[in-house]
Amino acid sequence: MTRAQLDKKPVDVASMFDTVAEKYDVTNDVLSLGQDRLWRRAVVKAVDAKPGERILDIAAGTGTSSEPWADREIEVVPADFSLGMLRVGNRRRPDMAFTAADAMSLPFADASFDVVTMSFGLRNVADASTALREFLRVTRPGGRLLVCEFSQPVNKAFRTVYSNYLMRALPSVARRTSSNPDSYVYLAESIRAWPPQGELARTLEQAGWQQVGWTNLTGGVVALHHGTKR
Repeated sequence: MTRAQLDKKPVDVASMFDTVAEKYDVTNDVLSLGQDRLWRRAVVKAVDAKPGERILDIAAGTGTSSEPWADREIEVVPADFSLGMLRVGNRRRPDMAFTAADAMSLPFADASFDVVTMSFGLRNVADASTALREFLRVTRPGGRLLVCEFSQPVNKAFRTVYSNYLMRALPSVARRTSSNPDSYVYLAESIRAWPPQGELARTLEQAGWQQVGWTNLTGGVVALHHGTKR
């Protein structure tokens, strides 16, 4: 089976997600013990989208993260570079404008969105700084960014337990629920290698985002990073 490596070559990452598309949402629900639903609700609340705004939901996969806005008739463009994910999403929600897009080279005009959001996707991009600059480019002045990503638990003891779960239990559970269990070995490795909250915040600032900050969820297992465009 296909799995990506930590060099995160786009073709390898896209191919890996193609292989898990059919069972992706179910597997995530099992592996996160249902927490993924709470995290996605937190994203929607933090974005606080208003009627008339246009949202780019990059790394939207099958569109689960985009549905709350579409259901409220707020314009959202679910975009991903995994065609397998997009096919599953389009089959399930043909009313949404699924679009093939690479986070590092977006096929959208400058200043074309009020909000750019990305949930559990920045970690899979080969160059996060390049992607964050692209997000800034397509955001309108005064617009905002919301990145939901796995992070580092703030409690040291819990951090140890969590790390052990990632590297031992997660791949084992994935073998029973995923069509490509090896991809979840990459998932665990990429989470463990991801920078802590403060370091990612500095990356956002260096990419040009203003008013950068973050909110920890589930003790820092996940963090919501936000910024605005001047």
